[in-house]
Amino acid sequence: MGITPTRIAIDAMGGDYAPSQIVEGAIQAQETHGVKVLLVGDPQKIKACINHKSNQPLPEIVPAEEIVEMHEEPLTAIRRKSKASINVAMNLVKQKEADAVVSAGHSGAAMASALLRLGRLSGIDRPAIGAVLPTMVPKKPVLILDVGANVDCRPKFLEQFAVMGTIYSEYVLGTTEPKVGLLNIGEEPSKGNDLSVRTHQILQENNQIKFIGNAEGRDVLSGSFDVIVCDGFAGNVLLKFAEAVGDAVLQMMKEELTPGLSGKIGTAILRPNLKRMKQRIDHVEHGGGLLLGVGGICIISHGSSKAIAISNAIRSARDAVENKVIERINSNYVPENHKSIVSNQ
Repeated sequence: MGITPTRIAIDAMGGDYAPSQIVEGAIQAQETHGVKVLLVGDPQKIKACINHKSNQPLPEIVPAEEIVEMHEEPLTAIRRKSKASINVAMNLVKQKEADAVVSAGHSGAAMASALLRLGRLSGIDRPAIGAVLPTMVPKKPVLILDVGANVDCRPKFLEQFAVMGTIYSEYVLGTTEPKVGLLNIGEEPSKGNDLSVRTHQILQENNQIKFIGNAEGRDVLSGSFDVIVCDGFAGNVLLKFAEAVGDAVLQMMKEELTPGLSGKIGTAILRPNLKRMKQRIDHVEHGGGLLLGVGGICIISHGSSKAIAISNAIRSARDAVENKVIERINSNYVPENHKSIVSNQ
């Protein structure tokens, strides 16, 4: 008797290139990552995007009558459009008909739907979006959270992010004793604003994490830290800057190596190295960020995601499910187990 594949519900109608690129990425993932895909959305539009030549079975299509548009206020739209594709996808997880959700649509709507339908994990006040970035140390990524779910934070929120990030880094990214840092403008505990100073004290006293101090901007990609916590405002700016730097480096290399015969020869020689470099710095390699702290696995992808990014997001969702991230957070995050001043924060 075979092992039941992980079931991933995909919001097929969300994203700049939906549904064509979403469907293509979902089919790729089903063929390469050993998952069962459920495409949620308009059946006619989804079927029109399927050009299937493989012997593998087609993804299952789950009808959804409505779409949350990017201009809509997320909470209002989620409540008003009960049959929106993101709501139907979240309900599949709630009803145990799917193990995870992937969406490249309205990120605010995805978070609102996850909170309303899946709820928060015990002991977690606010969920956080975790993004994985490459570092200067090969095969040693850094997890940044929060990168957009919470613009304003309290110290206890950042403490919870640190614990959840540690669990994710250890069990999904395979990091032994993840080293945690607090994003700040200096190394000294007294540096930064009031939030930074108070959070530094809390993280020092938490015995569930390996906190090694503040992380300045130049430290983020150094490989010295495995998990870096910050509020969603700073994290989102940091994430988008890092993505832009990666794209700029690739574009500059392409422009400098292609002119003339010598450039073409050089490109041919360096092609394997350039391919590996692209894989290290390209944000599509992980496909999106995991919404940590809700009662189900939810990957929020970039609105501009194309097929490869969607396929990688589905792989990330599968990894989170198979490594039991939700169960591990529930069993490992026990606030009263450590000396903390969170109750006063």
